[in-house]
Amino acid sequence: MGNICRSPTAEGVFRTRAQAAGLALHIDSAGTHAYHIGNPPDPRSASHAAARGYGLSAQRARQVAADDFERFDVVLAMDHDNLETLLRACPAQHRHKVRLFMEFASRSGSDVVPDPYYGGANGFDLVLDYIEDAADGLIAVLRKT
Repeated sequence: MGNICRSPTAEGVFRTRAQAAGLALHIDSAGTHAYHIGNPPDPRSASHAAARGYGLSAQRARQVAADDFERFDVVLAMDHDNLETLLRACPAQHRHKVRLFMEFASRSGSDVVPDPYYGGANGFDLVLDYIEDAADGLIAVLRKT
C-alpha cells in the first residue's frame, strides 16, 4: 500500500533468495498509494528483516507507475485490496501479470500477507514467514520456466 512494510520486505527477501538460487532478476517494490514516497522502509520492518539476514536500507518508497505493468513480467500484490487497485490501474493486455504474492506459498494458510503496520512485533515476524514461503514458491516456479 505505502511501500514501507510488506512490499519492501518482499523485495529484500526475494532478492536475497533469488540471488542465492542463481537467478538474475530485476526486482523492485512499489506501493499502490503515495503515502510515503521517498521514505525508507518502516524501521520495524527493517529491523525484523535484518534479524533474518535481509537488508532493506537501500530501498525508498515509490508508487506504482503506469510503465511498471509493461516493464515487469509479474506484478504481485500483498492483499485483495491492493490487487484490485492494481487491476484497475493495469492496461487490459497486462492484467495476466497481476497476481497475489501468496499464490506461490505452500506452507502458510493465508492467501494474503497481513499488514503489520498497526500491530505488534509478532506481525512483522508473521509477514516474514509468509513472504519467505511465497518467495520460495515463486523461485521454484521460475526455475521451471
